[in-house]
Amino acid sequence: MSKILFMGTPDYATVIFDRLIKSQDYQVVGLFTQPDKKVGRKQVLTPPHIKQYCLDNSLTLPIFQPEKLRNNSEVVEIIKNLKVDFIIVAAYGQILPKEILELAPCINLHASILPKYRGASPIQESILNDDTYTGVTSMLMEEGLDSGDILAIEYLKLEDNMLVDEVFNKLSFIAANLTITTLDNFNKINPKKQNENEVSFCKKIKKEDGIVSFSCAKELHLKYKAYCYWPGVFLSSGLKLKQLYLEETFSTNKEGEILKIEKDFAIIACKKGSIKLCIVQAPSKKEVNITDYLRGKRLSIGDTIE
Repeated sequence: MSKILFMGTPDYATVIFDRLIKSQDYQVVGLFTQPDKKVGRKQVLTPPHIKQYCLDNSLTLPIFQPEKLRNNSEVVEIIKNLKVDFIIVAAYGQILPKEILELAPCINLHASILPKYRGASPIQESILNDDTYTGVTSMLMEEGLDSGDILAIEYLKLEDNMLVDEVFNKLSFIAANLTITTLDNFNKINPKKQNENEVSFCKKIKKEDGIVSFSCAKELHLKYKAYCYWPGVFLSSGLKLKQLYLEETFSTNKEGEILKIEKDFAIIACKKGSIKLCIVQAPSKKEVNITDYLRGKRLSIGDTIE
């Protein structure tokens, strides 16, 4: 039975980890994840999703949460002593240094069709760019960022109505299957070099990336689909747009003009196109139906939302 060291942090990683834990052919002998973090207004020390899974399921395997891997000889010794056959990495949050990469084959499950979207936010980037397909790549890790040889790829068609959390969820199960397939066939796979001419990168998402305007309905809708889970989309005034749909993309209008008000939604004009807005949330307020919000602000058809 092959011994696995797993490195991962969010729920995407947990789904893959769960599949390996329940496998009859692989034994997970250790978990590396990010340190616990203070969360929310009360700054409650909270474990990563994957560690919470271990606690909830009373798993006894050792869990390591080093602040850094680079220049950390203690971590290298820990991994050596585990005598693992493979290191599986999924959204861990740190780049593995050469000393660890040399200890065992390191396989990363990256949530894009490499070489597109190397980096921290491939799923959101794929939605923002209105791609027809996204997917998961299993790859051999090297010192560069997501630049290693490709072992296998699985694809997912992006439907028009898919929000980021649904895409994350579907890709995590695809990644879990791909992990087992890659491990089962590892000795038969001929790794393929990435095409450096097709490389693109994506950055870590910041709060301010969620700022939107009523300039282009299509762009606003794509941003909503990519960022609705975090950081959300909001106007420069701070008004959060909590639920919206693309109405049309071809009309030319005055930005933010209210074109129609119905019981559960309002049609809001963009400079190009329009959106169907259902739920909003003003700063420090609860989220409300758009119709109630407009009534409270004494705004009607022809007025502008800012």
